[in-house]
Amino acid sequence: MAQQTQNIEIPLHDIKPLVEIEDYSFYYLMGVVIVGSIVLLALGYLGYRYLKHRNRFNLRKEHYKKLQSIDLSQTKHAAYELTKYGLTFRDDSERHTRTYDTMVEKLARYKYKKDVEHFDSEALRVIELYRGMIDV
Repeated sequence: MAQQTQNIEIPLHDIKPLVEIEDYSFYYLMGVVIVGSIVLLALGYLGYRYLKHRNRFNLRKEHYKKLQSIDLSQTKHAAYELTKYGLTFRDDSERHTRTYDTMVEKLARYKYKKDVEHFDSEALRVIELYRGMIDV
């Protein structure tokens, strides 16, 4: 029996050719990395600003402490220090400005002389008024 080779071609309809699939996972990964980097940089910047300003030197607080601790028994020295440190708070309001100018006028007679007497009651009243109205 001789075998005859039959060449039967059967059409295959259910097998399709390869199709290229779009893969966006790399772009998603890059987006997540970029957004994450921006968030980390923002948090780092905010942390830096917090640490920088947390212990910042506050000139107003220092001058307030010095104004409150001035020894009024040393009249000439106290007059100069009151004028110097009081200037920091002068522009807080119009009332501060008026009171500071009044205080400087009262203190003028205790400056620029070799020997001065103690503060009179009016000068002490103005000094205490100015010290009391300062807010830090």
